[in-house]
Amino acid sequence: QMQLVESGGGLVQPGGSLRLSCRGSGSLDGRYALAWHRQVPGKGRELVAILPDGGRPYYESFVKGRFIISRDHARKMVFLQMNNLQPEDTAIYYCHIPPRTWGQGTQVTVSS
Repeated sequence: QMQLVESGGGLVQPGGSLRLSCRGSGSLDGRYALAWHRQVPGKGRELVAILPDGGRPYYESFVKGRFIISRDHARKMVFLQMNNLQPEDTAIYYCHIPPRTWGQGTQVTVSS
């Protein structure tokens, strides 16, 4: 059984940066994509970025040029470098291995 644990969330001022980390454990052998999603209260969970195993990353338009997804396959980790954060980026961010493995989420709050 796979498990994911996120860390790195917090409070940051507009224009600031955060780096989210997600560590996997359990049966994580083989090839798999890794993704970050986010959710605000009252809205559905939305994709932020996805990184296929050996493929090119995909970013949703609202983070393109600001966020960077990367992975450390040996350590079973995925990262999300978030730059130039804006108040509308405030959300709970979730690590995801498609189709059904999710982390518990980490809160990101962007406010002055």
